[in-house]
Amino acid sequence: MAPTLPHVPHVPRIPRVLKPGTEWATAWQRCRAVAPEAFRDDRVLNLWNGAWQLDGRPLPAATPVDGTPVPGPPRLDRATARHAVRASLDQHRAWRDLPLAERRARVGAALDALAEHRDLLALLLVWEIGKPWRLARADVDRAVDGVRWYVDGIDGMLAGRTPLPGPVSNIASWNYPMSVLVHAVLVQMLAGNAAIAKTPTDGGLSCLTLAAALMAREGLPLTLVSGSGGELSEALVRAPEIGCVSFVGGRDTGARVATAVADLGKRHILEQEGLNAWGIWNFTAWDALAPQIRKTFDYAKQRCTAYPRFVVQRSAFAEFLAVYLPAVRSVRLGHPLAVDDPADELPELDFGPLINAAKAEELRAQIDEAVDRGAVPLHRGTLDEGRFLPGQDTRAYVPPVTLLNPPPASPLHHAEPFGPVDTIVLVDTEAELLAAMNASNGALVATLSCDDPAVHERLAPQIRAFKVGHGVPRSRGDREELFGGFGASWRGAFVGGELLVRAVTEGPGEDRVPGNFPEYHLMP
Repeated sequence: MAPTLPHVPHVPRIPRVLKPGTEWATAWQRCRAVAPEAFRDDRVLNLWNGAWQLDGRPLPAATPVDGTPVPGPPRLDRATARHAVRASLDQHRAWRDLPLAERRARVGAALDALAEHRDLLALLLVWEIGKPWRLARADVDRAVDGVRWYVDGIDGMLAGRTPLPGPVSNIASWNYPMSVLVHAVLVQMLAGNAAIAKTPTDGGLSCLTLAAALMAREGLPLTLVSGSGGELSEALVRAPEIGCVSFVGGRDTGARVATAVADLGKRHILEQEGLNAWGIWNFTAWDALAPQIRKTFDYAKQRCTAYPRFVVQRSAFAEFLAVYLPAVRSVRLGHPLAVDDPADELPELDFGPLINAAKAEELRAQIDEAVDRGAVPLHRGTLDEGRFLPGQDTRAYVPPVTLLNPPPASPLHHAEPFGPVDTIVLVDTEAELLAAMNASNGALVATLSCDDPAVHERLAPQIRAFKVGHGVPRSRGDREELFGGFGASWRGAFVGGELLVRAVTEGPGEDRVPGNFPEYHLMP
């Protein structure tokens, strides 16, 4: 007779909950308490002429995390934007004559304030652009720590150089409000320029508004305005008061900005997208590759230095898949603030939602179209594998997808998806390897994994990317690390390290700053 098993009572699984204290309403009230001058009831204000202005037409907006309504950008009209730019020029003329010691002290005080409110800024990034908690805090830290490096070394970088004739106008994408946009404007002001920033249309408004309030309290000459690119481009790009245009975004918009600044002869920094590729050639160190693959999915590949394309030697494809597939299957996604128990720490996720539901739907359509036209789906994750709240809106979430040989007619063949989609291309010769890695006519970063350093040294210069790693990913970089792009991925001055200061200042004589300009290309 079979033994009787003891009765084990069924314990129902407790549904996940939103981590107490992280609710959007709580974050909003904290913003109002910290910076009441910049936040009103259910909207934010624009900052120009040294004051917070109750102007603009607020648009409705929602967080990609779960569809919760959040304040949208108060969009200015063209005439008001022109007044804001003119006021910034007045600020610029006063600020540029301030002693460097005073500028350094004020920027340092602003950095202290940003560091004090680090976790609130990070929580706003979670809600507004869907960054997991770990990555959101890292974005704030990189901004603060990176600018401190400039504060410490600015004397040498400014030797023999002067501020630009007018303020720097910044138009940046939504994905790195702190470590790209706030970092840039702080360095620009440290170097003696007033700075203008346009809030990204898709997200980051409240985070940038809080950061701007903390900077404005220290007397920094910052302008922060919202509006459509078409409405504000006349003021933020073409206005004669502007001394430099700094743009981070896609190639279509970047091309229009490039045409405008070239016609006007303005100093410019235009960082544009490119299909960053990772090549595998005569390679056997598979154990070292596995952890790198998972890391490439950080923030759902919604960054300019993501690697959405793997170019793999056909004879090594089986070994590559044996490492790649377990790595992609281990990727964790879900609601960045959902916990199993209220006392739990926030989850360690690789990514949360895409920037909005419309982008997610567009990407799903591109995936389906590529498969219909012949791409082979090697991996298609499901949302069932994610961490979500009961009944949560998940329209902005896309699980990892891997496609083999996307058809040439598909956007996934030649452009970065800005989402958690990898494409793999198989090659048999070095010529095919290089052609596939250079598919987008220029990129910001690339990596080549090969066993022989001599092979890497021979092939790397033929890859059209500003930075090429040997078996490790390259990033935008911090502090002294330079950054730029080849081909259509970059126009204008290169940045990073001392080049960021050179890009927004003038030197003696013929000042040919390193960069990719219509009349010359100069590597640092």
